[in-house]
Amino acid sequence: MDMKLEVVVIPVSDVDRAKEFYGRIGWRLDADVATGDDFRLIQLTPPGSGGSVQFGTSLTSAAPGSLQSTYLVVSDIAATRDELAKAGVAVTGVFHCESGFACRFGGAEAPGRVEGRGPDGGSYSSFASFSDPDGNTWLLQEVTTRLPGRVDPLSTSYSSASDLAQALRRAAAAHGEHEARTGEADANWPDWYAEYMVREHAGQELPT
Repeated sequence: MDMKLEVVVIPVSDVDRAKEFYGRIGWRLDADVATGDDFRLIQLTPPGSGGSVQFGTSLTSAAPGSLQSTYLVVSDIAATRDELAKAGVAVTGVFHCESGFACRFGGAEAPGRVEGRGPDGGSYSSFASFSDPDGNTWLLQEVTTRLPGRVDPLSTSYSSASDLAQALRRAAAAHGEHEARTGEADANWPDWYAEYMVREHAGQELPT
């Protein structure tokens, strides 16, 4: 049976302050409901996400700020980082790990953290991070191509128009190289694009 992660509960100390913060960075407000003075639930969804977050009053006994390094996957980390900065968020620069995986956790002083994108420019290797007003931290990770087996090629989908546009641009560039190799225009380019995008998203070998 499918089990889809739907909601993560965030521990916050000031509900309205958290609502303003997440709304300011473009997260969609799905619900704000209360029952008297003892219960309030707010739900927001990051752009393009299938999962949401909730916070409020009487939702969790966890200490405010104790949610750490929750991943947010993006298709263009530099553009996302710039959007957050324009919204007034204190977001780190883009960084990568010199070796291993530990540098992505623990803040700016984490050992092995190096400024800039991952040297290979590939998926999973470039990061940035930011915190909400309570100190709950979010880790941005750029993913453009999933590792093999992590996406069902028969149900490939894109979570937002931006992700689809980026995939189309990569397919267009690859198709241009394909036409240069063959020396002729490809009248069946829609089929080629579709095959390329499905294989890329599923982590399979790309067409040439």
